[in-house]
Amino acid sequence: MAGLVSCGESPKHGDVNMSQNALVTEFLNYLNYERHFSPHTAKCYGADLAQFCAYLVGEIGGGASQPSAAPTPSLGFSTGQTFNEQPTATAVASKVDLRQRLLAVTSDEVKSFLAFLNQQNYSKSTTARKLATLRSFYKFCVRRKYLESNPLTSIRMPKQEKRLPKFLEVEDVNRLLNTPDDNTLLGARDRAMLEVMYSTGIRVSELVDLNCDDVDFENQVVCVRGKGKKQRNTPIGPTALGAIQRYVEMRKADPRNATFDAVALFVNKHGQRLSTRSVRRKLDKYLQMAGLDPSISPHTLRHSFATHMLDKGADLRSVQELLGHQSLSTTQIYTHVTTERMKKAYDDAHPRG
Repeated sequence: MAGLVSCGESPKHGDVNMSQNALVTEFLNYLNYERHFSPHTAKCYGADLAQFCAYLVGEIGGGASQPSAAPTPSLGFSTGQTFNEQPTATAVASKVDLRQRLLAVTSDEVKSFLAFLNQQNYSKSTTARKLATLRSFYKFCVRRKYLESNPLTSIRMPKQEKRLPKFLEVEDVNRLLNTPDDNTLLGARDRAMLEVMYSTGIRVSELVDLNCDDVDFENQVVCVRGKGKKQRNTPIGPTALGAIQRYVEMRKADPRNATFDAVALFVNKHGQRLSTRSVRRKLDKYLQMAGLDPSISPHTLRHSFATHMLDKGADLRSVQELLGHQSLSTTQIYTHVTTERMKKAYDDAHPRG
């Protein structure tokens, strides 16, 4: 998709040194240390602001007054980036003027930026995310009394396509979970990880953050540290607990165990806490072995958990709490999934369907 930059990547329209923009640095520190956003989320916000700043000073899109112009990559910023060795004259000027420029933004300029994104074929969901970043930034500026009012108050979020979350059928989940060879330490670890993700519906970031002490075998719950450092106790099934127990016992019996991270529950072959990227690589391996859709991600197991819970009669509020969703509306997407499944079953089975 033209112009699309993943929030996990560095923006490809140049470099503004974060230290030159104290206002944005203050905002990102607020996200990190007061709102307890994950580093990845804060990086996404930084990348979105980078693009907006580049647009404001005319380094992409021809500036706010010319949204139809094609992007000319040479300026932008994200966390940890610095200026190019030979910055453009506009980039040099932006060092001095960027704070003032940001605080002088009008709603028309924001609308112009959104028009530029539309012309670059950004998806509605990506545009909505970028707009949400700007809303949050200017709300912060008002709260800190840098502005009297939020210039985005009158701007509505673009209507987004309703995309139903992808999930696995129960038989496919069972096939996937039975794939790792739990007669080896790493296989037992992988089996335990997959079992935990499906049994609890936790995010992959929450999975790798689990410590050994977070698992309460007696009460069959796991202490999960979710978004914003919020903790919740999540029930976990006996099958997943059994997989954890087998992995822990095999780990203790390993002669290298003394050198392993004693706190982390899931560790790599070197004994260090496992990363989210490693979990994804392991999942890809077992998807191929099981002959399942290779586009399935760790988050698909979370979607599968929620869908199967609702299919079996769990109430929406309970699923919301289990998933750690702040808003019930976030969980309601799964009701659309189950409704679509019921419609399909009706169409397939009813004589006049």
